Amino acid sequence: MSFTATCQRIVRDPLLSPAQKSHALALAAENALPYPELPAAVAEAMAQGVLCDMFEGHAPYKPRYVLPDYQKFLSQGSAWLELAPPRDFDEALDALRILYHHVPSVTGMPVWLGRLDHLLLPFVGTLDDEALYRKLKGFWIYLDRVLPDAFMHVNIGPDDNRLCRLILRIDGELKQVAPNLSLFHDPASTPDSLLLQAVRNIAECSKPHIVNYPLHRDTFDERGFGIVSCYNALPQAGGANTLVRLSLKRVAELSTGIDDFLELWLPHHCELASRLIAARAAFLHEESGFFDSFLVQEGLLDEGRFVPMFGIYGMAEAVNILLGKEGLAGRYGHDEGANRLGHRISAALSDHVTGAPQPHAWRGRALLHAQGGLSLDRGVTPGVRIPYGEEPDPASHVLALAPHHGFYGSGISEILTLDPTIRQNPQALLQLCRGAFALGMREFSANVADSDLVRVTGYMIRKSDLARFATDGSRLQTTCLGAEASELTGIRQRAPRVVGLEASLCDY
Repeated sequence: MSFTATCQRIVRDPLLSPAQKSHALALAAENALPYPELPAAVAEAMAQGVLCDMFEGHAPYKPRYVLPDYQKFLSQGSAWLELAPPRDFDEALDALRILYHHVPSVTGMPVWLGRLDHLLLPFVGTLDDEALYRKLKGFWIYLDRVLPDAFMHVNIGPDDNRLCRLILRIDGELKQVAPNLSLFHDPASTPDSLLLQAVRNIAECSKPHIVNYPLHRDTFDERGFGIVSCYNALPQAGGANTLVRLSLKRVAELSTGIDDFLELWLPHHCELASRLIAARAAFLHEESGFFDSFLVQEGLLDEGRFVPMFGIYGMAEAVNILLGKEGLAGRYGHDEGANRLGHRISAALSDHVTGAPQPHAWRGRALLHAQGGLSLDRGVTPGVRIPYGEEPDPASHVLALAPHHGFYGSGISEILTLDPTIRQNPQALLQLCRGAFALGMREFSANVADSDLVRVTGYMIRKSDLARFATDGSRLQTTCLGAEASELTGIRQRAPRVVGLEASLCDY
């Protein structure tokens, strides 16, 4: 389709709002520009579907994910925005509202809103809980209505505090798609009563993510990290300059067997993925001018804290294909031999990424990432997840996947779909989460089968919005992705499970 025809289709689409049309037109214009120069082998791998640039655009002029130092902003204000440092809770909320509109990302909206409880605690003053509740609830509604994108993410915890509790209360009451929410959990500072409030929220609205804070903290440095977008961990005051993903399924299809995959085709395509990352990051850092922005000049971002994300997906299909080529029985997620092969592949990927220097990367290397899939993926499972409809019981599920988590520093997540009976036994969900973290899982996420609000890959949708989307469209930017994923990727085949074997994890 020609550029003009593409633009005509966008402006005539009756389901898109003016803002959504503007975003789509901007992406169409960017994709009419020449692509950064690539080696022929890299371009061929992209054409074959082995590599994917995540549709970030042909001329990356902004990073994929941006994590400003919001605390510094609140302490110093902004000359560019003509803002003095806020003096009270209301001024702090207003300042954040303003800055959020100037934080870019691949979605056109901010994907990280900061560790909100920690940011706002210094401004609480003499406000009582009822006053804080009213102000935060209004702020929460504002975020969903003005920045309607489910990739937008708030972090809270790991320590117990008034704002953390109030945010969980408000999120559970409103059951909004946006913002997404992660609770940091640290066994040294997070009381079980706070974790119990979080798992009760999950039972009602499938939020929050629960994050293994010590594991993430030790991956990054003293300046800290944030969980952004779906479940992606990145350096604070930096972010991700680009995300490239590699289809392990396609690499397995090219291989004759396990040794051929591990020794020839996987290293070959890892090298090509690294070259694609380098080309895209070079354009952003050397040609786009982004790092001359006020966000960098005022110290809210540091160019040296941006890192590429080396993404993979289709682990399940790769393992099953390779076992078939070797004439071996077993299936990923259910057979110990199949699971061990998956763990070997993750280790091999980690060895490549940590051994491949990148010129535009925090600490000089990309970070390995279990990519959560795209809405148009067919016949391939996100990241290292178990295929939809094949999930074992929750304890076996966690035991099969936990060994992968140590390799994926910039994010890995599984979504457990649970039977509604979990609402009568939230302690079982708490035990499952604690056991998963003891086994080394970075993140714990769950859907309840009958909830209107559900996770797709990491972002949220409402089933009721999907039912109206074909005729009415949606004010939420991510509903269209959820509708496409619902039709093409099999997310409706997720098998709800009863949590009944959680005691088997308690000894870990």
